[in-house]
Amino acid sequence: MCRSTLVVLAAAFASMQASALGNPELGRQKAAVCMACHGPDGNSPALPAPAEPWPKLAGQVPEYIVKQVHDFKSGRRSNEQMSPQAQMVAEADIADIAAYFSAQRIAPDAVARKELLAKGEQIFLKGKGRPQVVAACVGCHGLNGVGNRDWSRIMAKPPVILAPAIGGQHASYLLKQLQAYRDGGRKNDPAHVMSDIAARLDDSEMAAVAEYVSALGR
Repeated sequence: MCRSTLVVLAAAFASMQASALGNPELGRQKAAVCMACHGPDGNSPALPAPAEPWPKLAGQVPEYIVKQVHDFKSGRRSNEQMSPQAQMVAEADIADIAAYFSAQRIAPDAVARKELLAKGEQIFLKGKGRPQVVAACVGCHGLNGVGNRDWSRIMAKPPVILAPAIGGQHASYLLKQLQAYRDGGRKNDPAHVMSDIAARLDDSEMAAVAEYVSALGR
């Protein structure tokens, strides 16, 4: 990575870091519309298949929430419900909303497919060997899938990846995101890290990882 690229990334990350320092109390008031889908405390309800649940935002890394809202607003990420909603969020409110949801505690779903847990645990903690080598998820997302919780304090230097909290997230949501990264429906991952990883996992491995991660508490 050339020096000029590092300088640009550093400036972008510094801006994101500053913009994520919001007020959770103000965020609770500003997040009223968000709560309709994501839940009053950021724990969106589980929905029966094949409906896709809205992601849980409780306990999420605030900088990650800020980035996703900006990506929806700019078109770097697209969803038929969330994209228009993001356009209505005032720039001055994003950091406060992120701070509110980040301060909430995630409530993991009940495990529905226990037969997948061992395989998912193997990939999450140790990765996957040849022929399609995949690094362990824990390397970026941390133990219990808490994400880069100290990103804004000690990790906001490229090329460190802003990894989201994923532990306790809906398994069906996680699975759909992995499939979207693999199939090209989602392309807003820094340096295409997730796209590369997802391309090396088959559907059964994705389902196993999603089920295991959804059972993690934090």
